[in-house]
Amino acid sequence: MWCHRLSHLQSSLQHLLRRGVTRWAFRQLNFKSLFPLAVHWHHTASESLNCAWQQHEDHFELQYANTVMRFDYVWLRDHCRSASCYNSKTHQRSLDTASVDLCIKPKTIRLDETTLFFTWPDGHVTKYDLDWLVRNSYEGQKQKVVQPRILWNAEIYQRAQVPSVDFQSFLETNEGLKNFLQNFLLFGIGFVENVPPTQEDTEKLAERISLIRETIYGRMWYFTSDFSRGDTAYTKLALDRHTDTTYFQEPCGYNNYDRAVINTVPYDVVHRWYAAHRTLTVELRRPENEFWVKLKPGRVLFIDNWRVLHGRESFTGYRQLCGCYLTRDDVLNTARFLGLQA
Repeated sequence: MWCHRLSHLQSSLQHLLRRGVTRWAFRQLNFKSLFPLAVHWHHTASESLNCAWQQHEDHFELQYANTVMRFDYVWLRDHCRSASCYNSKTHQRSLDTASVDLCIKPKTIRLDETTLFFTWPDGHVTKYDLDWLVRNSYEGQKQKVVQPRILWNAEIYQRAQVPSVDFQSFLETNEGLKNFLQNFLLFGIGFVENVPPTQEDTEKLAERISLIRETIYGRMWYFTSDFSRGDTAYTKLALDRHTDTTYFQEPCGYNNYDRAVINTVPYDVVHRWYAAHRTLTVELRRPENEFWVKLKPGRVLFIDNWRVLHGRESFTGYRQLCGCYLTRDDVLNTARFLGLQA
């Protein structure tokens, strides 16, 4: 099409030159007639609203609230919030997405104050509030403030001086719980102080933010050194950096100990695994990447097993420890309930 228009322009110019048109007359040519615009920007009458939109062949473009947004027409039809398409009580769509024509385009589009109206070929009308489109557009989501995560080492964490949360504040106030979860999401670990050193109070603490996950170790585990258990965790030996339950269908993460025999990788590939393992292990064992803390009765440590590895040094004497696994979804849901972008 462009080649056709350019050749048409060239032949028109040659025709004009043959007729002896002056350079001044040439400048008066209307190039818009040669290159008609396919789309036009539509602006609101209100200057304070500062909104403009443009209907393209395959998408709708909206400029509003200092954001340029683009919407596929199928998306606009699928997300209709009318009573026949969406149940506002259950927040579920009634419209069958598979029934929407993948080549659908609106017949008309109009803006009434802060509401856009799309009329579709079958006569159905979809209306969207401009602010709703900003909140739910891809471009709007990119601008949202997500709860930050900090990549840290021992120096960064110590310099941050992250405060612990008191047991009573954690249990009895949303502010104390929110402060804890905010720091827990930020660093992947968190401490609660002044917890009565009993299994019951530790369980109560855990249930404040999540369901306790039942595992092969039970609901709450409470143990001391016991070599008969056949598990290094139940000994006084050192534990290298690791995360737990890598043998589950939904494991917590990486574990250097609990690895099955590598028998599904051919010999010419397995060496690359060992090379990668060596690189990772070197980084994990750098002293600057280790943060050592001494637990004492009354201090509870939460660890995000998807982010932070844990371990221990060997020890002597008698030690008792209790703990449990929490469901990640519930922890994140509690954070969202308190207004955090988890």
